Amino acid sequence: MTRARSTQISMEDTPFYHCYTRCVRKAFICGFDREEGKSYMHRKEWIIDRLNLIAKVYTIDVCAYAIMDNHYHLVLKVDEEKSKLMNDNEVIERWMNLFNGDILINRYLKGECHSSGELHKVKEIVSQWRSRLSDISWFMRSINEYISRKANEEDKCTGHFWEARFKSQALLNEQAVLSCMVYVDLNPIRATMVDNLEDSDFTSIQQRI
Repeated sequence: MTRARSTQISMEDTPFYHCYTRCVRKAFICGFDREEGKSYMHRKEWIIDRLNLIAKVYTIDVCAYAIMDNHYHLVLKVDEEKSKLMNDNEVIERWMNLFNGDILINRYLKGECHSSGELHKVKEIVSQWRSRLSDISWFMRSINEYISRKANEEDKCTGHFWEARFKSQALLNEQAVLSCMVYVDLNPIRATMVDNLEDSDFTSIQQRI
């Protein structure tokens, strides 16, 4: 049975999580389609570029990643304290780097909000955005929805690109975090795609090397 996301992610237990997502039908729509003789490897670059962008917006650190032909892995660390310490304007600036603003927020930024009711509503909106900046579900959504729309536009089709909502696993201690990072880094070698870490494209270990 599918478990509620709230039962899988608990900041009280750990800030570290292993998240992964597969393409629909486990098809190689991020790799090389041998039947069609067509490469979709460029979509891995899309994921890396998007990951780099949202990592600057959310208060969630990317500890490790591996972008495979039909799925990808992330090891994430949530920094809730960083979100709490940001002022309202910084929260607004970060959020609006990814999403359209709110009419009231746009007026607030222009200095056009003066009533207590308007300012109270602004606080509510900013509080919601602040919470989302350290929310793994919103982080993953910011990757998956973007890639899905981009791929469907390229393929001139509609429908699901990802098999289902992302999976997550709590990493409860340092040993679990390090073991998971090693597991993620070794994915291309385990899949016999490459023979060494230096040639492991679209992975965090290659970037670190």
